[in-house]
Amino acid sequence: MKITAFIAMTFLFIGQTFAQKKETIQNKKNMKTEQEHYTFQLSDKVTRQKVSFNNRYGITLSGDLYLPKNPQTKLLPALAVSGPFGAVKEQSSGLYANQMAERGYAVLAFDPSYTGESNGEPRNIASSDINTEDFSAAVDFLGLQKNVDRNKIGVIGICGFGGFALNAVSIDKRIKAVVTTSMYDIPRAASKGYYDKVTLEQRTKTLEEMSLQRWKDAEAGKPEYGNCPNPDAIKGDEPQFVKDYYDYYKTERGFHKRSINSNAAWTKTNGFSIMNIPILAYIKEIAPRPILIIAGENAHSRYFSEDVYKAADEPKELLIIPNAVHVDLYDRLDKIPFDKLDAFFKNNLK
Repeated sequence: MKITAFIAMTFLFIGQTFAQKKETIQNKKNMKTEQEHYTFQLSDKVTRQKVSFNNRYGITLSGDLYLPKNPQTKLLPALAVSGPFGAVKEQSSGLYANQMAERGYAVLAFDPSYTGESNGEPRNIASSDINTEDFSAAVDFLGLQKNVDRNKIGVIGICGFGGFALNAVSIDKRIKAVVTTSMYDIPRAASKGYYDKVTLEQRTKTLEEMSLQRWKDAEAGKPEYGNCPNPDAIKGDEPQFVKDYYDYYKTERGFHKRSINSNAAWTKTNGFSIMNIPILAYIKEIAPRPILIIAGENAHSRYFSEDVYKAADEPKELLIIPNAVHVDLYDRLDKIPFDKLDAFFKNNLK
């Protein structure tokens, strides 16, 4: 009986150990899947490699480098892409990189400072200066790659990083051409609201609240965070653009754990410097380098693109996508004119 009991206990132990190992392996697989989750399929014509690089402030940024498997030239034209504001490289910017690498470019999709897998403490803060610098740091990285022609580098900015991309191009003369899609001027929106309807009194109240919040954060020794920019559920009476954001960031279509817009929040003082540091004051200095500005016909943000087009000098082009809303240009392959982007960069990265 003792031997039988011993054998039974032994098999029970082996079974439990096997089950534990199986559970551990599955947990590791789940963690790996979660860490490597992308909202799009990698093209079989493209390779993707994790990379890192430093910006001028010493912050280490995380990126994915997309390369064509069968390049047509020894030295590739290159693109840096980021956005939307509050998104991560596994979302829209990675999709753009994937598509453009298919067309023969070396493309770096990166997480901006303080967000995603990039470094920077505290987490989830933005800066007119640093987020502009992030694009130039990406150009630094691309220009050091042995398979890249550093004289043929362009940038793509999506949503809020369209504004930062334009600012980077105005100052960084290494960048030969720029494309923006669903462009947002984040400092303008933060300071003046949609269609510049925020009054001086409202702006003052917001700044007073953030100013007092700084004392709270200083006393606590860490920043306090607000709410996720997008709701966890839709009631049905929200503005259409809120429903559109929800449909991208909060559903399987575009959700990502590291995305602020999907699963986190900005600090309560995030707008403190953004509201007082405009980014498009020198947009005319992009010329004679070309700008392609793309916006959806029905996008709530369309006026940002139209205003940039009016303010910029030639060469410039404004392309309005029929029947498209703001988030359609995040991931809708039937809406985003990738062949147009390809033709634009091929013609201008010379």
